[in-house]
Amino acid sequence: MTTIYLIRHAEAEGNLYRRIHGDYNSLVTENGRVQIEALRRRFADVPVDAVWSSDRYRTMATAQSVCAPKGLPLHTDPDLREIDMGTWEDRPWGEKGYMEHDELARFDAMEPDWHAPGGESRVQVGARMMRAMRRIAQSCPDGTVAVFSHGTSIGHFVADARGLTPDQWKDKFVHADNTAVTCLAWDGTRFAVIYEGDNSHLGEDCSTLAKQNWWRAGNKVRDVNLWYRPLDWETEREIYFTAYEAAQLDSGRESAEESALRLLAQSPWAIALAMDRGTPVGVVTMDAALMDQGVGVIGLCCMLPEFCGRELGIQMVGQAVSYFRPKGVDRLRIVTPRSDRVCAFFRRHGFLPVEGTGYMEKYIGYNG
Repeated sequence: MTTIYLIRHAEAEGNLYRRIHGDYNSLVTENGRVQIEALRRRFADVPVDAVWSSDRYRTMATAQSVCAPKGLPLHTDPDLREIDMGTWEDRPWGEKGYMEHDELARFDAMEPDWHAPGGESRVQVGARMMRAMRRIAQSCPDGTVAVFSHGTSIGHFVADARGLTPDQWKDKFVHADNTAVTCLAWDGTRFAVIYEGDNSHLGEDCSTLAKQNWWRAGNKVRDVNLWYRPLDWETEREIYFTAYEAAQLDSGRESAEESALRLLAQSPWAIALAMDRGTPVGVVTMDAALMDQGVGVIGLCCMLPEFCGRELGIQMVGQAVSYFRPKGVDRLRIVTPRSDRVCAFFRRHGFLPVEGTGYMEKYIGYNG
């Protein structure tokens, strides 16, 4: 009998920024690192003979919690990747919910053959996961293996292992927390599920799902998932000025208007409106002036006053990451906020002061 611990990756950028990260190679968040340490403690005294992971950064980083303390090599298999969301990759969930509501509803309804353009269906994901898990189990007869994969992929493998039919998915599919553990036994023919989606090593303070509502049965509290569009300077400049004033920025050598016009000369997307459905709720600006040094600058990242205090600002940071990373930028800077509370918010999400400057900086490359 082979024992397999199937583990979801730690909290990653898509979970925090509320973006669609399937095949996209996202990083682990600061809270994800706390989850990884909790997972290391959970497995400290658990014998493991081999460790496998998908070849994505977030799973490989999470797998270090088991393989590094035990001195085991990390084996990777691309068949353990998350569902490929095709042209939806790295788009905000809020964008698809607002612009393509019916298509997102089909995904949420777990229609077995639905797929994003250029992506995979849920049936295809379950089939490749089953192939990968069989290979891994057969490679370690009568041993114990830790396998690190992704939420949707794990869920559909377990559904197949349980023999669930697609019409049962919606009611019986388990949405596992980040770093949640599922235990299986392989007898050489089939997998038996011992337990599923256990996150008992996490407290509510570091659980990802504890802070979200979308997965709760009968949920009546809506999660706010933002989406973005370029600000129209001719008709919406007052929104920019309101956010600029609320952020209490030191204009320095530029006025608010001069700064805006300089940014818009770089790209229409350099000033983005954060939208909740059809309502503007915030402004984020992305300055490419230091891109030749590998630095992207957020000059303004501010919710409009009536939408402050809802912990939505981090989603706008995610928009800046999505804007700069494809351009080869590996460091993201933000003008140091005047407010101690806002500074603490950015510190909590990995921004640290840059000595001798008025900036805080976060590494967004893959070697941090």
